[in-house]
Amino acid sequence: MQQGVAPIQLILWMNAAGRLYSAIEGIDVPKDAIVDINTLSDVLFMKQINDLSFTINDRIVVLIEHQSTINENVPLRLLMYIARVYEKIIDRDKLYQRKLEKIPTPEFIVLYNGKDECPDYQELKLSTAFKDIAGLKQPCGTELPLELLVQVYNINHGRNPEIQKKCETLESYSLFIAKIKELSEYLPLDEAVKSAVKYCIEHNILREFLRDHASEVINMLCDELTTEEIAEIRAREAREEGREEGLAEGRVEGIFAIARNALEEGSTPEFVQKITGLSLEEIANI
Repeated sequence: MQQGVAPIQLILWMNAAGRLYSAIEGIDVPKDAIVDINTLSDVLFMKQINDLSFTINDRIVVLIEHQSTINENVPLRLLMYIARVYEKIIDRDKLYQRKLEKIPTPEFIVLYNGKDECPDYQELKLSTAFKDIAGLKQPCGTELPLELLVQVYNINHGRNPEIQKKCETLESYSLFIAKIKELSEYLPLDEAVKSAVKYCIEHNILREFLRDHASEVINMLCDELTTEEIAEIRAREAREEGREEGLAEGRVEGIFAIARNALEEGSTPEFVQKITGLSLEEIANI
């Protein structure tokens, strides 16, 4: 989850969870299907941990993440999320009964709308992250003891049109973000977001949602994008200063300072990794 993204998108996806899943899977979820939202939250810090998770008729559990940057560690993160979701929706005592406890089948989905090039659809596998065990274990064929498959869909405007047409909320959101990107080419960010909100309301794109949440949308998107821009600028400055001084120690200290500042301003560890080149382990120890 991109820090700062979820509060607004969550409202959208919660209201259209069934339709969104139907569009992605290419099936019609029954209108009387029971959709229960079970998104994780941090009770201590009152923050969301993942973007959206829900069950359908208690038979399927769907985890959906919204990403504006490409992140190959999503399968590992979703593995940790699904374990916590199961802890949340399954009676712990049933784990010790003799009878097999049936659990909802998991689905893992990422909705991507960043600037980097990304295909309409791709799959990310947890096994890609597994270390080489040659010489430590006999070959076990193609079946792995643990696997997790994430479906990544590019939801930028013009991508995956067949899915967007089946889910009006998704298509409208795609148009809204595309309008912001278009306007930000020649307007300051805050003006671009405000103008995009006005344009979409006038053209019946997320009209009711934007009318009800206009100020939150504007503040959230401006804060999110400004934080990313500031972090990128500071990272570039740190790299330039490091090169000018020619001191590896100074460069490393500068990069770590940028990482600390970005984390304090709400950036995710994955975004900090992208702009600094640090490993997630190094970032976790900051």
